[in-house]
Amino acid sequence: MLANLHKALDNFDQEILDSCSKDTQFKVILFALCYFHAVVSQRAKFGSIGWNRKYPFSSGDLQICIDVLRNYLETNVKIPWEDLRYIFGEIMYGGHITDDWDRRLCRNYLETYLNPTMFEGDLYLAPDFPLAPPLDYKAYHTYVDDKLPSESPKLYGLHPNAEIDFLSQTSEKLFRILIEISPRDTNSNIHGQSGTMSRDEKIRNVLEEFQNHMPEDFTIVELRARVDERNPYAVVALQEAERMNHLLREIRQSLKELDGGLKGELAISSEIEILQECFYLDIVPIQWANRAYPSLYSLSLWFHDMLNRYREIENWTADFQLPNSIWLGGLFNPQAFLTSIMQAVARKQDWPLDRMCLVVEITKKQKEELQNAPKDGAYIHNLFIDGARWDKQSNLLIEGKVKELCPPMPVIFVKALPIDRLDIKGTYDCPVYRIKTRGNTYIWHFNLKTKEKPSKWVLAGVALLLQI
Repeated sequence: MLANLHKALDNFDQEILDSCSKDTQFKVILFALCYFHAVVSQRAKFGSIGWNRKYPFSSGDLQICIDVLRNYLETNVKIPWEDLRYIFGEIMYGGHITDDWDRRLCRNYLETYLNPTMFEGDLYLAPDFPLAPPLDYKAYHTYVDDKLPSESPKLYGLHPNAEIDFLSQTSEKLFRILIEISPRDTNSNIHGQSGTMSRDEKIRNVLEEFQNHMPEDFTIVELRARVDERNPYAVVALQEAERMNHLLREIRQSLKELDGGLKGELAISSEIEILQECFYLDIVPIQWANRAYPSLYSLSLWFHDMLNRYREIENWTADFQLPNSIWLGGLFNPQAFLTSIMQAVARKQDWPLDRMCLVVEITKKQKEELQNAPKDGAYIHNLFIDGARWDKQSNLLIEGKVKELCPPMPVIFVKALPIDRLDIKGTYDCPVYRIKTRGNTYIWHFNLKTKEKPSKWVLAGVALLLQI
């Protein structure tokens, strides 16, 4: 942050600082914009909790914003805050942003840094870092050196856990690369020690393990005949079974080809070689991932997770009764299930589907404590919260504990209501993603109760995750 803030200030000089007749307003807002530029440029280092995608913010964006600022101050008696924030957040910087939730983050930064309180001496750009008063060019650099706290996620509005998580992911990525570039020898030991498995032995063991635990396909015709009432939930269950069948067939075919290649019955093709490499490195083969769902698991964990998903579908399709609680992350298409909640209620109440929305209530229960499924709506479980934590006592979203990464959420009750009955007062509009890398895995948004300003959680990148 220190270097980035100095670099942002270096785009200007004393002549530019003195170029506006409204000296105080221009200098104060200029410094705030420099800090804003440093934050949005450097926030990407924290990975997905920083930005969902990477954006090419540049010093040119900042320079044009300052030109716009000068022109607006010179031509307006009062500062047009809304106009300035819109131009900066939606056009200059927002022009790079393609993700709606990232755009919301950019807007919240500007609403926090650019507002009338900045001239009252009460605005802090970060904890222990008040906004600088009107100074000359050299004094601004001195102010940054003297006042800016040491590097911390808090300077960006993030929780300290963001750095722990980022460094952990970086370390895992580094070790993965080291393993991938290590020398290959089919007869060498995996760890270079006697008594350990060779590469071929490991591949055969993984192959046999998967073959022994591969479940049978669902018989879709029988499942359809078993459905008494083709309600929205039953449709989702059938779709999940069909998708699982597609995945199982792909896995089964790959295992058959690899088995034939290892036995010498088939020529070793490039596809089989890639499969061998994936088994050795514990990576999910791309052809399996394409038929499956977003996941960051290693191959062994992924296969175990797939079997758990199979059992969930198997239990659900046994009688097609809505389970006491749905493992939302265990579905191929969780959006379809959430939509089915609205469809079921809309049919029952004769409400227009396009005028409905979902609301959530965070219970104090775990899955094992549930006796029955609710009459309207559904319980969902196995969600995690990133960037904060849920307090069961107060039933509110609160600051996370240091070193407690992505704590689990209690069972969540999801129900459907007409949009005009939705009350979002005192809530944070929390996005829900399938995996920790977020990106294009967004599925829905839930309103979580909080006593804090929603902007606090927006800047902290708080989100719900279906899998960690």
